[in-house]
Amino acid sequence: MNRVLNFAMAGLVTTMLLTTVLLTTGCNKPSVVAAEHIQPASVEKIDGSAISRVTLSEDAMKRLDIQTAAITEQKSPRKDAQQKAVPYSALIYDPQGNSWVYTSPDARVFVRAPIDVDFIQDDLVFLKDGPEAGTAVAIVGVAELYGTEFTVGH
Repeated sequence: MNRVLNFAMAGLVTTMLLTTVLLTTGCNKPSVVAAEHIQPASVEKIDGSAISRVTLSEDAMKRLDIQTAAITEQKSPRKDAQQKAVPYSALIYDPQGNSWVYTSPDARVFVRAPIDVDFIQDDLVFLKDGPEAGTAVAIVGVAELYGTEFTVGH
């Protein structure tokens, strides 16, 4: 009987020691420093317009792999004249069917601009009207810019 009592007492002491060790080590957690929250994008309404200016952080530009190209003047395959053209990847339609491109007036800044599509051939969109030739437009990450402008997914 004495042996059983010693065994039970040893088990109780062991349990108490383990509980004490586990509880005290849990109290010594290193403090967590709040990380600085950097906004990947800012969206500013343009006064007197339904259009916004989207500004991306450098990290967002890299993560989305945003790329731009200039609107060009090309010999139109359907007309005997030069015509403004953009890469097909620059074109985006809104839910109402309007055609747009995202111009880039400054580094990391994008503004949606309306275009009037004449026709599409291969990977080029020939324009009846739109921004001037030489204007930089986004050609990669266009859907992400649209989603950012309209806070899709937030």
